[in-house]
Amino acid sequence: MKITLTKIKDLFIIEPILFGDNRGWFFESYSKLKLSEHGIECDFVQDNHSFSALKGTLRGLHFQLNPKAQAKLVRCTRGSILDVAVDLRKGSPTYKQWVAIELSADNKKQLFIPKGFAHGFVTLTDNVEVQYKTDEYYAPEYDRSIAYNDEELNVQWGIDNPILSNKDRNAPSLKDSDVNFIYQEV
Repeated sequence: MKITLTKIKDLFIIEPILFGDNRGWFFESYSKLKLSEHGIECDFVQDNHSFSALKGTLRGLHFQLNPKAQAKLVRCTRGSILDVAVDLRKGSPTYKQWVAIELSADNKKQLFIPKGFAHGFVTLTDNVEVQYKTDEYYAPEYDRSIAYNDEELNVQWGIDNPILSNKDRNAPSLKDSDVNFIYQEV
């Protein structure tokens, strides 16, 4: 598995090493040992799986507040998405910066998103399935969203009229949110 640091500290792209033959292929999709060799220390406790029927479906930007913040390991197992992580850690040298990467069933890439980030994706194809691990259980009372089109963040989704849930359509701007993440140099 190839693990590459993005322009934002603690945010990693993970690419599998594929072993294939005439029968098909095999790859290691998760290795606690290999992640820990890159400083990624997580005890994943929950796996989530979403399906989006239509191209242009946007989910995000989502996160859970402290003390129930979640690190995530995200992959697309059917179709293709533009996956986005936004640094919301006040005091971080990359505060309010974001990274976008295409994750697809074809490229098999994953994105590791640490605590303190908002996460979202837009589907680039119909019939998309996304699976992700979290290191904290879902806690509805800590669940939050920020508007996908927040001008302060200026995320470039590559779409003008996304398909949104009511939750995402009515999400507050960053300046009106109660984000409580503080950057801590390790």
